[in-house]
Amino acid sequence: MSNKKESTLRTLLVALLVSLVASVFVAGSAVYLKPVQQENSLLDKQRSILSIAGAGGPELSAREVRDIFARRIRAKVIDLNTGEENTSLDPLTFDALKAAKDPKTSIELSVEEDISLIKRREQYVTIYQLENEGVLEALILPVRGYGLWSTLYGFLAIKPDLNTVVGLGFYQHGETPGMGGEVDNPRWKALWPGKTLFDEGGKPVIQIVKGGVNPANPAAEHQVDALSGATLTSRGVNRLLLFWLGDKGFGPYLAKLRQQGV
Repeated sequence: MSNKKESTLRTLLVALLVSLVASVFVAGSAVYLKPVQQENSLLDKQRSILSIAGAGGPELSAREVRDIFARRIRAKVIDLNTGEENTSLDPLTFDALKAAKDPKTSIELSVEEDISLIKRREQYVTIYQLENEGVLEALILPVRGYGLWSTLYGFLAIKPDLNTVVGLGFYQHGETPGMGGEVDNPRWKALWPGKTLFDEGGKPVIQIVKGGVNPANPAAEHQVDALSGATLTSRGVNRLLLFWLGDKGFGPYLAKLRQQGV
């Protein structure tokens, strides 16, 4: 074998070995980092829940978030079809988004029903209660729906009257920064507390209004200013709220709570 061929073969072998070592390193890093990534994701979600419910903000340390969440948040899994609590599922480990992809644990929504554009809706979902020494202060409901470019995942917090908004926020989305991404703007999020979601008959009537809310309008208590330059994202947020507050969402659960006098 010529020196040239030996050199070429040696180069290929070295490249192959380097590739194998790199592959093993990347795979090992992914396995090692996965628990850390999952822990950070859980922490971000807990921080979001506390912030939306008015129990803490981004200034909280990881330890403070975990402490407040453990002391003041009660999680439970409910059946969206009946509004009943399901005690056989662990709210700490149950994955509603995974369940939404499984035909055995979800339903396919018709075009008329699917105003939030999520295609399938899970049967069971985890909700959260903010409590102070056992007294309910806010009910936190997970919501999601399609905006302009992405599905927005967030939480809606409401007072014990089951009508007045405590806060609304999204912990994950892919909307355009400076436009639909303004759902994260503190100024826009500050418009939500105090707004009411339902009319006297219990129908969800919350509305995001283009051009600004007219305070003189009797419906102003149900209205929030649209995001400037983000009409489709604003519509998406409006639609997802109407869906999750309706009969295919948390409607049966909220009706049951009203009957119980919560």
